[in-house]
Amino acid sequence: MIEMIGKNDRKNMKLVFVAALAASVAAGIFCIRAASAPLPSASAARPAGSMPVFSADKGKLSITINGQPVGSEDFEISPSGNVWIERSSMSAHVPGAPDIKAMGQLRLSADGMPIHYDWSAEAQKKATGSVDFSGMTAKCVADLGAASPLRKDFTFPSPLIAVLDNNLYYQFGVLIRVYDWKTGGKQTLPVLIPQDMVPGSISVESLGEQMAGNGKYEAVRVSSPDLEIMVYVDARHRMMRLEVPSSNVVIERE
Repeated sequence: MIEMIGKNDRKNMKLVFVAALAASVAAGIFCIRAASAPLPSASAARPAGSMPVFSADKGKLSITINGQPVGSEDFEISPSGNVWIERSSMSAHVPGAPDIKAMGQLRLSADGMPIHYDWSAEAQKKATGSVDFSGMTAKCVADLGAASPLRKDFTFPSPLIAVLDNNLYYQFGVLIRVYDWKTGGKQTLPVLIPQDMVPGSISVESLGEQMAGNGKYEAVRVSSPDLEIMVYVDARHRMMRLEVPSSNVVIERE
């Protein structure tokens, strides 16, 4: 998954551009380690009578580190014909580091499977890329300004793939909607960070109601072998708050 990278963790980044972003919040929250064994299977089908996966949402997230504001993210998810489109635009500044900008647009089927993703990220340099999803295959392209773009293809055990890109935090809100609330329990999903071109897997588990910030929300634990993130949602399963306890990072809906 995506982690807030410190100086000792930068060797884990897969791209030179991403390594440059590691000097600040731009490295993201999780870093997916390449899987050395087959990923656990995740069912692509939902039980009959399940609640709709998505509902329209729009707003802004504030980003703080150690209680200090460093940036914000504007997000929106809305239907377009028979697909859903999630858009995010984030900007951040940490003293002594370049300003950070990231944008992403994710097209999803009505049952939560990704179809296409476009992204751009900028700090000292600018990079762009895209991912085409076809069944259980993801075809990634990243343009870092070199003579030819980087290309990688990945095959997953399920077409229900979570997209969690660097510095675009509302994508965790999309992940929470994809979680099968009717079934509950711990659920494992394949995941991809497009900017890093690295696959992996994550587990998602509802923990019931808990206090967070100034409210009481449904708490959801999102974890990998490396890190744990807490996501708090309201009764409509809208993401209201995200915490990375190990990094003192808080993402909160304004």
